[in-house]
Amino acid sequence: MQTETSKPWNWMLFPFSSVKAGPDCLFAASVGHGIYQIDAQSNWKKLDHGMEEQANVNRLQLQHELLHACTSSGLYEWNGDAWENDGLTIPCYQYRKIGGSSYAATEYGLWSKASSRWEQIACNEKRVYDFINLPQYLIIAHDSGVSLYDRFMDDWAHFELETSVTSLVVFKGHLIGTSEQGELLIGDKKGRFDRVRFGKPFIFSVLAKGNDIYVCTDRGLFQLAYICSQVTLLSVKLGCPVTDIDMQGGNLYLATLFQGIQTVSI
Repeated sequence: MQTETSKPWNWMLFPFSSVKAGPDCLFAASVGHGIYQIDAQSNWKKLDHGMEEQANVNRLQLQHELLHACTSSGLYEWNGDAWENDGLTIPCYQYRKIGGSSYAATEYGLWSKASSRWEQIACNEKRVYDFINLPQYLIIAHDSGVSLYDRFMDDWAHFELETSVTSLVVFKGHLIGTSEQGELLIGDKKGRFDRVRFGKPFIFSVLAKGNDIYVCTDRGLFQLAYICSQVTLLSVKLGCPVTDIDMQGGNLYLATLFQGIQTVSI
């Protein structure tokens, strides 16, 4: 018999903001209701020790078997028993560990930690939502557009788009982003961006999974495709707002606003 703390009576009504798939369980963040671990038997366990109750979870990241939560109260790491602050107590929107360095997109710029200390490294006056770290380029999505640092040239290029850019991917050599107005931003490789709407869907984010790019919208999940020299959307799962996805073992796991955590075989 499951206890109330393992699986709340209204868990399907939770608006989920993020999902991450591990080898033998899922982790799901709900807006205002905390973070849960879901095992292979569909048992739910709330992971709430050590985190402020009022913290809003913006994104989960699972890398090197370590679960991180980007929250309104800072960056947290799950140690197996409790959440521990990872050294950042400012609002955090994205986290990645690349090689021996950690990177975090925050309310006050992009931060990096190579050993044990976090340091501001870029866009200090911007609210940074996402970033892409490539061998030659560091690309940053922030509250007024996109900034690109060329490591070989040691030079910055700033693209002011008069909108917040909330997620970024690279697709067929094009830089693709999403705006706070629900648009898709498509780079033309010449420093300009086209702002595209695909009918009625409001686009939440773009995500790279494997070799594919997925688009989370208020109408469902789509896959990005390039047909006849144009970027287009192919439907994967329609009928519910999808806020985040992850992939594991031939399955896509979808965080939705009104229909819990969904699974799609691929």
